[in-house]
Amino acid sequence: MTMAGLETFTHLPFWWSDTRFQPDSYVQSDLPPKKADVVVVGAGYTGLSAALTLARAGRSVVVLDAERPGWGCSARNGGLLGPSFHKLGLKGLERAYGKEKARAIMRESLDSMRSLVSFVEEEKIDCELVMRGRFRGVVRPQHYDSLARQVEVMQRELNLNAHMVSKAEQHYEIGSDLYHGGAVYEDDGTLQPALLLQGLLRKTTEAGAKIYGGQAVQNISGPEGKLEICTNNHSLTARDVIVATNGYTPKNLQWFRRRLIPIRSAVTATEELPPEKILELSPKLRGHGDTHRLVFYYRPSADGKRMIFGGRAKDLKDNPREYVNYLGTAMRRIYPQLQQVKIEYAWSGVVAYTFDHAPHVGKIDGMHYAMGYCGSGVGRAVYFGRKTALKILGDPEGRTELDDLPFESRPLYSGSPWFMPFMIRWHAFADRMGW
Repeated sequence: MTMAGLETFTHLPFWWSDTRFQPDSYVQSDLPPKKADVVVVGAGYTGLSAALTLARAGRSVVVLDAERPGWGCSARNGGLLGPSFHKLGLKGLERAYGKEKARAIMRESLDSMRSLVSFVEEEKIDCELVMRGRFRGVVRPQHYDSLARQVEVMQRELNLNAHMVSKAEQHYEIGSDLYHGGAVYEDDGTLQPALLLQGLLRKTTEAGAKIYGGQAVQNISGPEGKLEICTNNHSLTARDVIVATNGYTPKNLQWFRRRLIPIRSAVTATEELPPEKILELSPKLRGHGDTHRLVFYYRPSADGKRMIFGGRAKDLKDNPREYVNYLGTAMRRIYPQLQQVKIEYAWSGVVAYTFDHAPHVGKIDGMHYAMGYCGSGVGRAVYFGRKTALKILGDPEGRTELDDLPFESRPLYSGSPWFMPFMIRWHAFADRMGW
């Protein structure tokens, strides 16, 4: 049996062990009011960012969550911040939308990251944000030149602050021999995601918005401007509604479910390690990733005591023993020096992909929405939440480059991604073959 197979661990996010994380203190204990200017469905980054903007503009805002704020991926993710470039890349976007639109979409990706950094600084949110960059390791030698070409194009077209690192020099970036060089993205960062969520909770409630947990939305109906929102135990009306549920979109919101592909992402945290060991693993205390199709992402914790290691789960089931084995094996392959290091925390959350690999922002049947961050939602969610609020306020600053992209579904797809286990096996096979 492997070390991972013998491990005992806490099946909760490591982030929640921080005693500063107290999301329940911002939640109302009574039932929501019968009427509000705006009802926001989902108390994650998107919903809270939108609620904050609207409340500061004088709107009465009610935020409803089926669980509690931060139950979803906003307080479960790996805490890596980057520009979240479109999965198709610049060339793929050019083929789909033309050269100018492609560049505009990519520039907005950079804007979303910079916007979050500015927001955290201006609002004085203590979420352990540090911008030390990210190293992306090349898994196969033949991938190096391809990644170098991508970086060169992004440097030239978007002024991206990035450079290549050879295999001979990679130990300045990572204490691993697995990779064949890689790319460094100097402007990326890491943060404590639960504390970012708590900062949003605090600012949103201070602005006057009311947040309610245990309010699972069952139905949204009625004419535009007078929508009725029915939950498991209450109903209320609102002039505007924002659906900000992303990977946790319920089945009864079928229009959205048919356009989202939920995927479980799993994360682990090691036991505490000596400072010198952390510096051996990550000499510059950066975030890390690689060129696998089934990508792994990892980073030191902000206190420099643990490694946080994440990747895609094999299916939508929350099977912690399975992903501790899977992620533990991958971690020890990258870092053989961690063979005897235990995993102490293991958790997962559900992210949402889309059929065109892009987030989507828009309005349908009177409901505004922002969702589909494709596994890279830390910067995007806060950014597009604010943009959605600005649209409701009639502010032209609410415009985004994604506004006119069609939000596609597929025939016979109802929101249950039956095909994902097959796709994951295919990508795993392609990774083994080095394609």
